[in-house]
Parts: sequence; C-alpha cells; structure tokens
Amino acid sequence: MLKLVLGPMKSGKSFALINKFAPLAFSDKTFMLFQPKINVREDEIKSRNGVKLPAKKIAKIADILSVKPVPEIIGIDEIHLFDGDDIAAIEQLLKQGHEIFAVGLNVDYRGKMFDIVKSLLELVPDEVIYLKAVCEICQSTEAIYSQIWFKSKVVTEGLPSVVPEDGTYVYKPVCRKCFRSN
Repeated sequence: MLKLVLGPMKSGKSFALINKFAPLAFSDKTFMLFQPKINVREDEIKSRNGVKLPAKKIAKIADILSVKPVPEIIGIDEIHLFDGDDIAAIEQLLKQGHEIFAVGLNVDYRGKMFDIVKSLLELVPDEVIYLKAVCEICQSTEAIYSQIWFKSKVVTEGLPSVVPEDGTYVYKPVCRKCFRSN
C-alpha cells in the first residue's frame, strides 16, 4: 500500500506523518520513519507545531532495504529530496508487501513537479492527499506552491529544483494568485 501526502511548505505534511505513526507505538506492527540525509533542518521528524518523532537519516531509499528486519510500515519524510532513481527501491518494498506513507513538497519553487513525485504518482498510490497552507503574501488559505526568497526577492530560476532549507533561502507558501514563475 502506498499513501502520499503532498503540499507546500507549512501545510502540515510532517504533522500528518507523525499523526499516522504515533499510534503505531501501541500496536504490534513494526514501523520506522526515515528522512533524507540532505535535510539539514532537524535530526528527527518535527512538525512546526512542535510534535516530533525519531527518524533514521538515509542517503537513498534503497538504504531502507538494509534495515533488518525491514519494517512492515515505512514512513518517509521530505520525499521530494530523494532522487527519481529511488523509485525502484520503493517498487521493491511495495512488491514485498510493505506499507509506505510518504510526505513531501508537491512541486518545486518553479511550479515543476519533482521527478520522484512524478514517479510515485505513476505507481498509482492507494491514496493521495493534497494539503494547502496559508499564503504568506495575501493570507488566503489556498496556498499550493512553495516560493523561494533570497533576502527580500523571490527566486524564479537559477537554482536546482531541490534547495535544502538551511537558512540561505526562505521558503514561503503562496497561493496561485501570488505565485511568480518568472
């Protein structure tokens, strides 16, 4: 089973992941949360509302296959930070019967879908949830994009699609009306 939660920054994606996995501590299911090593913001899965759960940092999705035993239920935070080539490992995990719950950005700062997200959608997930945030420009509750800002200017080109949130750039959720593509 494959479930995806996609949306812009500050839409509650990590909270949805924590909400799914916290109750599993009271079950006999094996589970584990993973996040990409390039996520430098924190060392656990942490929602902006303060709740958090421990996670294992991995360089690629295939690293999950080396966990013994591979957990029945797998949570992946910041799925957009993984490479499109990681889809083969996800397919293998699904064929082995593991449940995968992945969360991440829907599109990059240019409004283009990440390769890994496209590939996941091509696997025809059992469920896809699209979350929205509050637009940091007009305060609409329909923010669907994550715009990158450098100092006080919006960035519309010249960066790779994946830009870690390390303080150099600021991500802001914006609605369709306020989104600038170039």
